[in-house]
Amino acid sequence: MDAKTAILARARDAISRSQQGRPVRDIPRDYIRQGTHAPGSEPVVEDMIDKLEDYSAKVVRASEDAKVADAIDAFLTDQGARSVVVPAGLPEGYKEAAARGGRTVREDSREDPIPTLELNEIDAVVTCSRVSISLSGTICLDGEPDQGRRAITLVPDTHVVVIEREMIMPTVPQAVDVLGQHPTRPTTWIAGGSATSDIELVRVNGVHGPRNLRVVIAH
Repeated sequence: MDAKTAILARARDAISRSQQGRPVRDIPRDYIRQGTHAPGSEPVVEDMIDKLEDYSAKVVRASEDAKVADAIDAFLTDQGARSVVVPAGLPEGYKEAAARGGRTVREDSREDPIPTLELNEIDAVVTCSRVSISLSGTICLDGEPDQGRRAITLVPDTHVVVIEREMIMPTVPQAVDVLGQHPTRPTTWIAGGSATSDIELVRVNGVHGPRNLRVVIAH
């Protein structure tokens, strides 16, 4: 039995059991839940960097807040950003870094959101993150004040995001466990800059989000 046939058979069985008032069989969840290495360990960080760079993201490490701020400034300068949006809860040192060199910085919040058309005129966004997954090179945001509304991370052309080393998980289930602590928060999963291909396999960047992803690993 191939995978498609097995999936459809399970779906039909579940529907049948539900219609007949019979309990649906338990879903097996015996998949791997933990990686070989601990969250935030050097092999996990290296795997995360390798995956991100494979997605054309640029990554730097920073060992203290001042160096994180310097990295944010360097990324924005390299991208030629003159305007930046930041979530209201972003650490002050990161906001100040975004404003270096005379860049215009606008704060966004649910209480005082920037209209989408105005976001489209802003060059870059700087946020923090909740958790990351080294297996897939994925960064997860959960809409908290240091990450902001989903719109601000989808409209500007460049996203500079700070991820915490100890919050880099080896596997998806470990990251989902973290996000599951607050299941009502809206989540955004990012794996590299936005890219898609048309029917002729022509790659186009920036269609569904920022075309440039810049990552600072804080530790």
